[in-house]
Amino acid sequence: MGSRPGSARSYSICFPADPAGRGTAIARVIVISGPSGSGKGTLIERLIASVPGLALSVSATTRPRRGGEEDGREYFFLSENEFRDWIAQDRFLEWAEYNGHLYGTPRAAVDRQLAAGLDVLLEIELEGAWQVHERRPEALMIFIEPPSFEELERRLRGRGTDSGEACDERLAKGREEMAAVEAEMAPGGRRRFHYVIVNDSVKRAADELACIILQAREEYEQADDR
Repeated sequence: MGSRPGSARSYSICFPADPAGRGTAIARVIVISGPSGSGKGTLIERLIASVPGLALSVSATTRPRRGGEEDGREYFFLSENEFRDWIAQDRFLEWAEYNGHLYGTPRAAVDRQLAAGLDVLLEIELEGAWQVHERRPEALMIFIEPPSFEELERRLRGRGTDSGEACDERLAKGREEMAAVEAEMAPGGRRRFHYVIVNDSVKRAADELACIILQAREEYEQADDR
């Protein structure tokens, strides 16, 4: 299994001419979405370790802080009133409610990273991905999915971090998201995602993700030169 591209393009060239740096970079938002349990966080960790010139956006949330988490590292932890104030002030590039909590991407931090020449990775839910596509149509859109719904359920229940009820909610949301993207990428669909990567092997999927981003970066910068 592998990616299902939104257009028929080969990504056999996977490495930039200068792997240590980017020269005069044209920075871009890169959306990486997928259901909870698809493994997108693990793939992003490997991506950042192997590809230069990337920054991971830190989201804001109203969910309670977990043990070991630090404000501004894993998330910016806000009260619901604070979060809704930020919405009213248009301080989010995107925001959505998930499992009873609010999540959003602070716009100013993303713009600072882009201005510094870094491609900014957004690890966000599907609803937020659609918002980013509307606001930043140049964004590279990638969806990560498990090889099957049964495998998604095995991963989520195997983590042991959520109650049975919370797992059921995540699974229902995951089924909904996978069906939505399937319809999105079908003939006649809007095809807002450029690529769908099936995470059936962490190493293969991580290599494919890096390959796609490096080649897309090269194409994007070449297009800007024309």
